[in-house]
Amino acid sequence: MRIPASAAIFITLTTSALAQDPGATASGAVYGPRLEGFSYAHPVKIHSFTSQRQPIEMAYLDVPARGKANGKTVVLLHGKNFCAGTWEVTIDVLTTAGYRVIAPDQVGFCKSTKPPKYQFSFQQLTNNTAELIESLDVSDVILVGHSMGGMLAARYALQFPQTVERLVLVNPIGLEDWQAKGVPYATLDTAYASELKTSFASIKAYQQRVYYNGDWKPEYDRWVSMLAGMYAGEGKEIVAWNQAQTSDMIFTQPVIHEFGNISVPTTLIIGGKDRTAPGSNRASAEVAKTLGQYPKLGRAAAAAIPNATLVEFPELGHSPQIEAPGEFHSALVEAIK
Repeated sequence: MRIPASAAIFITLTTSALAQDPGATASGAVYGPRLEGFSYAHPVKIHSFTSQRQPIEMAYLDVPARGKANGKTVVLLHGKNFCAGTWEVTIDVLTTAGYRVIAPDQVGFCKSTKPPKYQFSFQQLTNNTAELIESLDVSDVILVGHSMGGMLAARYALQFPQTVERLVLVNPIGLEDWQAKGVPYATLDTAYASELKTSFASIKAYQQRVYYNGDWKPEYDRWVSMLAGMYAGEGKEIVAWNQAQTSDMIFTQPVIHEFGNISVPTTLIIGGKDRTAPGSNRASAEVAKTLGQYPKLGRAAAAAIPNATLVEFPELGHSPQIEAPGEFHSALVEAIK
Protein backbone atom coordinates (compact mmCIF):
# COMPACT_ATOMS: atom_id res chain seq x y z
CA MET A 1 0.00 0.00 0.00
CA ARG A 2 1.31 3.44 -0.92
CA ILE A 3 0.21 6.36 1.24
CA PRO A 4 0.43 9.62 -0.73
CA ALA A 5 2.07 12.68 0.73
CA SER A 6 -0.45 15.08 2.17
CA ALA A 7 -0.39 18.68 1.10
CA ALA A 8 -1.79 19.60 4.50
CA ILE A 9 1.52 19.11 6.27
CA PHE A 10 4.06 21.88 6.02
CA ILE A 11 7.53 21.55 7.48
CA THR A 12 9.85 24.38 8.38
CA LEU A 13 13.47 23.41 8.88
CA THR A 14 14.99 25.57 11.58
CA THR A 15 18.64 26.49 11.86
CA SER A 16 18.60 26.80 15.65
CA ALA A 17 20.74 23.72 16.25
CA LEU A 18 23.24 24.81 13.64
CA ALA A 19 23.45 28.21 15.28
CA GLN A 20 24.25 26.52 18.58
CA ASP A 21 26.91 24.40 16.88
CA PRO A 22 28.85 26.63 14.47
CA GLY A 23 31.29 23.78 13.87
CA ALA A 24 28.63 21.12 13.43
CA THR A 25 29.04 20.98 9.68
CA ALA A 26 32.83 21.02 9.72
CA SER A 27 34.58 17.75 8.98
CA GLY A 28 37.21 18.54 11.61
CA ALA A 29 34.78 18.98 14.51
CA VAL A 30 35.85 17.27 17.76
CA TYR A 31 33.32 16.14 20.35
CA GLY A 32 33.65 14.17 23.56
CA PRO A 33 32.69 10.50 23.93
CA ARG A 34 29.23 11.57 25.10
CA LEU A 35 28.84 14.14 22.35
CA GLU A 36 30.01 16.96 24.58
CA GLY A 37 30.07 20.10 22.43
CA PHE A 38 27.29 19.01 20.07
CA SER A 39 23.86 20.45 20.86
CA TYR A 40 20.49 18.96 20.04
CA ALA A 41 17.60 21.17 18.99
CA HIS A 42 15.69 20.25 22.18
CA PRO A 43 16.80 20.12 25.84
CA VAL A 44 18.57 16.91 26.86
CA LYS A 45 17.44 15.17 30.05
CA ILE A 46 19.14 12.34 31.95
CA HIS A 47 17.63 9.13 33.32
CA SER A 48 19.98 7.64 35.94
CA PHE A 49 19.70 3.96 36.88
CA THR A 50 21.76 0.89 37.69
CA SER A 51 22.33 -1.75 35.04
CA GLN A 52 24.68 -4.73 35.11
CA ARG A 53 26.10 -3.64 38.50
CA GLN A 54 27.11 -0.15 37.38
CA PRO A 55 25.62 3.35 37.30
CA ILE A 56 24.22 4.30 33.91
CA GLU A 57 22.97 7.61 32.52
CA MET A 58 20.57 7.48 29.60
CA ALA A 59 20.15 10.79 27.78
CA TYR A 60 16.77 11.50 26.25
CA LEU A 61 14.52 14.17 24.80
CA ASP A 62 11.01 14.61 26.16
CA VAL A 63 9.17 17.22 24.12
CA PRO A 64 5.55 18.07 24.96
CA ALA A 65 2.82 18.58 22.40
CA ARG A 66 2.44 22.05 21.01
CA GLY A 67 -1.04 23.44 20.66
CA LYS A 68 -3.84 20.98 21.37
CA ALA A 69 -2.42 17.76 22.87
CA ASN A 70 -4.03 14.50 21.73
CA GLY A 71 -2.88 12.55 24.81
CA LYS A 72 -0.68 10.16 22.81
CA THR A 73 3.09 9.60 23.15
CA VAL A 74 5.47 8.67 20.35
CA VAL A 75 8.82 7.07 21.22
CA LEU A 76 11.51 7.48 18.56
CA LEU A 77 14.35 4.93 18.48
CA HIS A 78 17.51 5.94 16.62
CA GLY A 79 19.72 3.80 14.40
CA LYS A 80 23.33 2.76 14.98
CA ASN A 81 24.72 5.68 12.97
CA PHE A 82 22.20 8.16 14.33
CA CYS A 83 21.22 9.82 17.63
CA ALA A 84 18.11 11.17 19.33
CA GLY A 85 19.05 14.58 17.95
CA THR A 86 18.78 13.31 14.38
CA TRP A 87 15.01 13.16 14.86
CA GLU A 88 14.72 16.95 15.28
CA VAL A 89 12.42 17.59 12.30
CA THR A 90 10.29 14.54 13.14
CA ILE A 91 9.93 15.81 16.71
CA ASP A 92 8.78 19.22 15.46
CA VAL A 93 6.22 17.66 13.11
CA LEU A 94 4.80 15.27 15.69
CA THR A 95 4.59 17.76 18.55
CA THR A 96 2.88 20.24 16.23
CA ALA A 97 0.37 17.48 15.44
CA GLY A 98 -0.38 17.11 19.17
CA TYR A 99 1.88 14.25 20.21
CA ARG A 100 4.26 14.11 23.14
CA VAL A 101 7.60 12.78 21.85
CA ILE A 102 10.28 10.86 23.77
CA ALA A 103 13.57 10.15 21.99
CA PRO A 104 16.29 8.34 23.97
CA ASP A 105 19.97 7.87 23.22
CA GLN A 106 20.57 4.19 23.87
CA VAL A 107 23.30 3.12 26.30
CA GLY A 108 26.60 3.10 24.41
CA PHE A 109 25.44 5.78 21.96
CA CYS A 110 25.65 9.54 21.57
CA LYS A 111 25.02 11.41 24.85
CA SER A 112 24.41 8.32 27.00
CA THR A 113 26.93 6.42 29.13
CA LYS A 114 29.65 4.50 27.29
CA PRO A 115 30.22 1.61 29.71
CA PRO A 116 33.61 -0.16 29.48
CA LYS A 117 31.99 -3.47 30.44
CA TYR A 118 28.47 -4.13 29.24
CA GLN A 119 26.64 -7.07 27.71
CA PHE A 120 24.76 -5.47 24.86
CA SER A 121 21.57 -7.14 23.72
CA PHE A 122 18.33 -5.94 22.19
CA GLN A 123 16.58 -7.36 25.24
CA GLN A 124 18.74 -5.23 27.55
CA LEU A 125 18.22 -2.05 25.51
CA THR A 126 14.50 -2.81 25.40
CA ASN A 127 14.35 -3.08 29.18
CA ASN A 128 16.37 0.12 29.58
CA THR A 129 13.94 1.95 27.31
CA ALA A 130 10.87 0.48 29.03
CA GLU A 131 12.20 1.60 32.43
CA LEU A 132 12.76 5.12 31.07
CA ILE A 133 9.22 5.29 29.70
CA GLU A 134 7.75 3.98 32.95
CA SER A 135 9.72 6.56 34.93
CA LEU A 136 7.99 9.25 32.86
CA ASP A 137 4.54 7.90 33.81
CA VAL A 138 3.74 6.79 30.28
CA SER A 139 1.84 3.51 29.89
CA ASP A 140 1.04 3.24 26.17
CA VAL A 141 3.25 4.37 23.30
CA ILE A 142 3.43 4.58 19.54
CA LEU A 143 6.85 3.13 18.75
CA VAL A 144 8.87 4.37 15.76
CA GLY A 145 12.23 2.74 15.05
CA HIS A 146 14.71 3.59 12.30
CA SER A 147 17.59 1.39 11.09
CA MET A 148 18.99 -0.44 14.18
CA GLY A 149 16.16 1.23 16.07
CA GLY A 150 13.81 -0.84 13.92
CA MET A 151 15.33 -4.06 15.24
CA LEU A 152 15.03 -2.66 18.77
CA ALA A 153 11.44 -1.54 18.19
CA ALA A 154 10.51 -5.01 16.93
CA ARG A 155 12.08 -6.60 20.01
CA TYR A 156 10.24 -4.09 22.23
CA ALA A 157 6.92 -4.94 20.59
CA LEU A 158 7.61 -8.63 21.18
CA GLN A 159 8.56 -8.13 24.84
CA PHE A 160 5.95 -5.52 25.82
CA PRO A 161 3.09 -5.80 23.32
CA GLN A 162 0.55 -4.62 25.88
CA THR A 163 2.25 -1.21 26.05
CA VAL A 164 2.62 -0.60 22.30
CA GLU A 165 -0.36 0.93 20.52
CA ARG A 166 1.28 0.93 17.09
CA LEU A 167 4.67 0.03 15.62
CA VAL A 168 6.35 1.91 12.77
CA LEU A 169 9.56 0.54 11.26
CA VAL A 170 11.51 2.98 9.08
CA ASN A 171 14.05 1.24 6.85
CA PRO A 172 14.86 -1.16 9.67
CA ILE A 173 17.95 -3.27 9.41
CA GLY A 174 17.55 -6.93 10.28
CA LEU A 175 15.03 -7.73 7.56
CA GLU A 176 17.40 -10.55 6.68
CA ASP A 177 19.70 -12.82 8.70
CA TRP A 178 23.13 -11.96 7.30
CA GLN A 179 24.95 -14.77 9.08
CA ALA A 180 22.46 -17.35 7.82
CA LYS A 181 22.94 -15.98 4.30
CA GLY A 182 26.67 -16.62 4.44
CA VAL A 183 28.27 -13.43 5.79
CA PRO A 184 31.34 -14.39 7.88
CA TYR A 185 31.48 -13.45 11.54
CA ALA A 186 33.96 -10.75 12.68
CA THR A 187 35.41 -10.98 16.18
CA LEU A 188 35.07 -8.09 18.60
CA ASP A 189 38.82 -7.47 18.33
CA THR A 190 38.56 -7.21 14.55
CA ALA A 191 35.53 -4.95 14.76
CA TYR A 192 37.22 -2.72 17.35
CA ALA A 193 40.32 -2.31 15.19
CA SER A 194 38.09 -1.31 12.29
CA GLU A 195 36.07 1.15 14.40
CA LEU A 196 39.26 2.92 15.51
CA LYS A 197 39.87 3.85 11.87
CA THR A 198 36.51 5.64 11.61
CA SER A 199 36.68 9.20 10.29
CA PHE A 200 34.47 11.84 8.76
CA ALA A 201 35.59 10.70 5.30
CA SER A 202 34.88 7.01 5.94
CA ILE A 203 31.44 7.67 7.43
CA LYS A 204 30.47 9.98 4.58
CA ALA A 205 31.70 7.56 1.90
CA TYR A 206 29.72 4.70 3.44
CA GLN A 207 26.52 6.70 3.82
CA GLN A 208 26.77 8.20 0.36
CA ARG A 209 27.21 4.75 -1.20
CA VAL A 210 24.73 2.73 0.90
CA TYR A 211 22.19 5.21 2.29
CA TYR A 212 21.63 7.76 -0.47
CA ASN A 213 22.31 5.88 -3.72
CA GLY A 214 25.32 8.08 -4.46
CA ASP A 215 23.51 11.37 -3.94
CA TRP A 216 24.59 13.81 -1.25
CA LYS A 217 23.22 17.06 0.13
CA PRO A 218 25.35 19.49 2.14
CA GLU A 219 22.96 19.30 5.12
CA TYR A 220 23.85 15.61 5.59
CA ASP A 221 27.37 16.65 6.64
CA ARG A 222 26.12 17.78 10.03
CA TRP A 223 25.04 14.25 10.97
CA VAL A 224 28.31 12.78 9.72
CA SER A 225 30.22 15.33 11.78
CA MET A 226 28.15 14.42 14.84
CA LEU A 227 29.37 10.82 14.62
CA ALA A 228 32.92 11.49 13.48
CA GLY A 229 33.47 14.03 16.26
CA MET A 230 33.15 11.31 18.90
CA TYR A 231 35.98 9.38 17.25
CA ALA A 232 38.16 12.47 16.82
CA GLY A 233 38.70 13.44 20.44
CA GLU A 234 39.64 12.08 23.81
CA GLY A 235 37.63 8.99 24.66
CA LYS A 236 37.50 7.63 21.10
CA GLU A 237 38.57 4.19 22.35
CA ILE A 238 35.43 3.64 24.43
CA VAL A 239 33.29 4.96 21.56
CA ALA A 240 34.92 2.48 19.20
CA TRP A 241 34.59 -0.37 21.70
CA ASN A 242 30.87 0.18 22.30
CA GLN A 243 30.29 0.48 18.57
CA ALA A 244 32.10 -2.82 18.02
CA GLN A 245 29.95 -4.43 20.71
CA THR A 246 26.71 -3.14 19.20
CA SER A 247 27.80 -4.26 15.72
CA ASP A 248 28.21 -7.74 17.20
CA MET A 249 24.75 -7.45 18.78
CA ILE A 250 23.17 -6.53 15.45
CA PHE A 251 24.87 -9.36 13.59
CA THR A 252 24.28 -12.15 16.11
CA GLN A 253 20.79 -11.30 17.42
CA PRO A 254 18.34 -11.40 14.49
CA VAL A 255 14.70 -10.56 15.14
CA ILE A 256 13.38 -11.50 11.71
CA HIS A 257 12.60 -15.08 12.72
CA GLU A 258 10.03 -13.76 15.22
CA PHE A 259 8.20 -11.34 12.91
CA GLY A 260 5.20 -13.66 12.86
CA ASN A 261 4.79 -13.14 16.62
CA ILE A 262 4.43 -9.35 16.42
CA SER A 263 0.86 -8.71 17.51
CA VAL A 264 0.57 -4.92 17.31
CA PRO A 265 -0.51 -3.04 14.16
CA THR A 266 2.65 -2.31 12.19
CA THR A 267 3.62 0.04 9.38
CA LEU A 268 6.81 -0.46 7.39
CA ILE A 269 8.13 2.67 5.66
CA ILE A 270 10.74 1.60 3.12
CA GLY A 271 13.06 3.67 0.95
CA GLY A 272 13.73 1.43 -2.04
CA LYS A 273 17.22 2.75 -2.85
CA ASP A 274 18.59 1.58 0.54
CA ARG A 275 21.28 -1.12 0.35
CA THR A 276 22.26 -1.40 4.03
CA ALA A 277 23.59 -4.86 4.91
CA PRO A 278 25.97 -5.01 7.90
CA GLY A 279 28.93 -7.27 7.19
CA SER A 280 28.39 -7.31 3.42
CA ASN A 281 31.98 -6.08 3.00
CA ARG A 282 33.10 -9.41 4.52
CA ALA A 283 30.91 -11.53 2.25
CA SER A 284 31.86 -13.07 -1.06
CA ALA A 285 30.90 -11.07 -4.13
CA GLU A 286 28.23 -13.66 -4.92
CA VAL A 287 26.62 -13.33 -1.48
CA ALA A 288 27.08 -9.55 -1.21
CA LYS A 289 25.07 -8.84 -4.36
CA THR A 290 22.04 -10.56 -2.82
CA LEU A 291 22.05 -8.49 0.38
CA GLY A 292 20.30 -5.24 1.27
CA GLN A 293 17.65 -5.45 -1.45
CA TYR A 294 15.13 -3.31 0.40
CA PRO A 295 12.21 -3.42 -2.08
CA LYS A 296 12.16 -7.22 -1.80
CA LEU A 297 12.97 -7.22 1.95
CA GLY A 298 10.24 -4.72 2.79
CA ARG A 299 7.57 -6.71 1.00
CA ALA A 300 8.68 -9.96 2.62
CA ALA A 301 8.63 -8.35 6.08
CA ALA A 302 5.14 -6.91 5.50
CA ALA A 303 3.95 -10.39 4.52
CA ALA A 304 5.56 -11.97 7.61
CA ILE A 305 4.20 -9.49 10.18
CA PRO A 306 0.47 -9.92 10.93
CA ASN A 307 -1.59 -6.76 10.46
CA ALA A 308 1.23 -4.94 8.63
CA THR A 309 0.99 -2.10 6.12
CA LEU A 310 3.79 -1.32 3.66
CA VAL A 311 4.56 2.23 2.56
CA GLU A 312 7.09 2.30 -0.26
CA PHE A 313 9.21 5.22 -1.44
CA PRO A 314 11.04 3.67 -4.42
CA GLU A 315 13.30 6.69 -5.05
CA LEU A 316 14.42 7.24 -1.44
CA GLY A 317 17.20 5.64 0.57
CA HIS A 318 17.96 4.55 4.13
CA SER A 319 16.86 7.76 5.88
CA PRO A 320 13.68 9.08 4.24
CA GLN A 321 13.03 11.33 7.25
CA ILE A 322 16.23 13.22 6.38
CA GLU A 323 16.21 12.83 2.62
CA ALA A 324 12.59 13.80 1.92
CA PRO A 325 11.04 15.12 5.15
CA GLY A 326 7.83 16.32 3.53
CA GLU A 327 6.92 12.98 1.97
CA PHE A 328 8.08 10.97 4.93
CA HIS A 329 6.31 12.93 7.64
CA SER A 330 3.05 12.98 5.71
CA ALA A 331 3.21 9.18 5.59
CA LEU A 332 4.24 8.91 9.24
CA VAL A 333 1.44 11.12 10.56
CA GLU A 334 -1.05 9.19 8.43
CA ALA A 335 0.30 5.88 9.73
CA ILE A 336 -0.06 6.74 13.41
CA LYS A 337 -3.49 8.38 13.33
